[in-house]
Formats: sequence, structure tokens, C-alpha cells
Amino acid sequence: MTPVFRFAPSPNGLLHLGHAYSALLNFDMARAAGGRFLLRIEDIDTARCMPALEARMLEDLRWLGLEWEEPVRRQSEHFDDYRRALDALADAGLAYRSAMSRGDIRRFVEAREAEGAIWPHDPDGAPLFPGRDHEDGPDARSAWRLDVAAALDHLRNTADLGWMEQGAGPDGETGWQAADPSAWGDFVLARRDTPTSYHLSVVIDDAQQGITHVVRGRDLFAATSAHVLLQELLGLLRPAYHHHDLVMDEDGGRKLSKSRGDTALAALRSAGATPADIRRMVGLPRDG
Repeated sequence: MTPVFRFAPSPNGLLHLGHAYSALLNFDMARAAGGRFLLRIEDIDTARCMPALEARMLEDLRWLGLEWEEPVRRQSEHFDDYRRALDALADAGLAYRSAMSRGDIRRFVEAREAEGAIWPHDPDGAPLFPGRDHEDGPDARSAWRLDVAAALDHLRNTADLGWMEQGAGPDGETGWQAADPSAWGDFVLARRDTPTSYHLSVVIDDAQQGITHVVRGRDLFAATSAHVLLQELLGLLRPAYHHHDLVMDEDGGRKLSKSRGDTALAALRSAGATPADIRRMVGLPRDG
């Protein structure tokens, strides 16, 4: 099987060094393995993802020396694919409509914590969804959620629910990793204003593009538990995973972020940086 790698940015801001590292690493690994390198535009957030930002992103990637196969897959062109997967989960009784917004959940949890409860949080630090038993009623449905307990019961045998980690997790985890999707609670599959979610769309995309190796930042290590659960439920092939180091800010205290306005590749290029300089800055060999 020919190895297939991908880089999948969202055009909701300018690319920075962290994106450059992940894109170049995927490109280098694909070339070293004699494999294919694909580009995917993750633009399910149609309000924040803009064509002008996509154009600038593609310009930055070409400047870095990357080449990819055409046509480029854009998530906004595949909402029907995600809807079919969601319908399959709903028909199996594994997905349900939820009326509680993120604000509702926050207020619910704050009230319980004020009463002395210790509320569990997901790996990203968000409070877990209280569960469908706490829904107020059928009105104003805002999201579709996966019933994780029902999903795990549906699988019956979860001994092989996990993934092969070829990189390393936050604590150095490598090799076979047992999945723990319950750590995410009943996570979102689609929202009222977006007919899918990152978790659902990424597994459908990877399967339809034949991705064999998912190489991405270590901040997504824990999310892989949710992804392998969806792959198992939907009968999708499971790629190998390689979670890589994150590029941190100058103080080393946090990863680079588009939302915080960290130095963009375009600014570095305008200041005279070369693609070789970018490789050196992120710790990659000059010639890949």
C-alpha cells in the first residue's frame, strides 16, 4: 500500500511556524516513504474561513516548496458525506439531539460546583456534557452528540479499540495506545450552524482520501480516542498516528496560535526569511 500523508489547515487566519513545521514534516515523511502528499482545507466553519485567507495560505505553502495533488479537498464541499455518517449513527441509536449550548453547560456545571460537586472535565479542560437526562426539552435543539456509553456497548468488544502511536504523546506515550473515548463525554458530532464537527469530519475525510499516516500536533493526541471510536462505529480503516512536538512561543510557555496573532509566515517572508530559514527555525533538515 502506498503511504498517504496529509496536511489539513483551516483558512481562518495566517499560517505561522507551527503550521510550517507540521506541513513540512508531512511532506518530508511522504517523500522519504515514496508516498503521496495531500492538502485538505478544513473549512467547516464557513463564517470564519475565508477564500482570501485560503489564497494566502496556499501562497505560503508553495513558497515553502510544498507540492500536493489536485484537486484539493475542501470540507465545505462534502457536508452531504458527513450528514450520511451522522444519519447512520442516529439510525443505530448512537447519536441524539441536544438542546444545551456551551453556555448552558457552563452554567449547569457552575451551579453544581457551587453546591460542592467536583465536575469532570475533558482532556482540553472543558466540563463534560451533563448527559441527555438533563436536557430541558425538545425545543431549540442546538447539536447532535454521540452517546459514548451506548457506542461502547454497541461495540461489545473494545479490547482492540486503540491506535498505533508512531510519534509520542504529551507524556512520551508511544506504541499501542488503548483508546479512552469516555474521557470526552458525549462529544459533539454536528452543531445547529455547522452540519458536522471536527471529530466527525476528520475521520470521514481521512477514510475517503485513503490517508494511511496521520501526522499532527501533540495537542490532538487525546482526541485520537474519539476518532478511533468513530472509525470503529462507521467501519472505517484506521490509519497510523504520529503526534509531533509543538512549536512554542519565545518563552516556551504556550503553543503558537493564529487567534493570538503569533508571527505569521507572511511576515517572516516580508522580513527577508527564506524557506531554508523556516526549516532551521523549526528544527528540520535544510533539504528535508
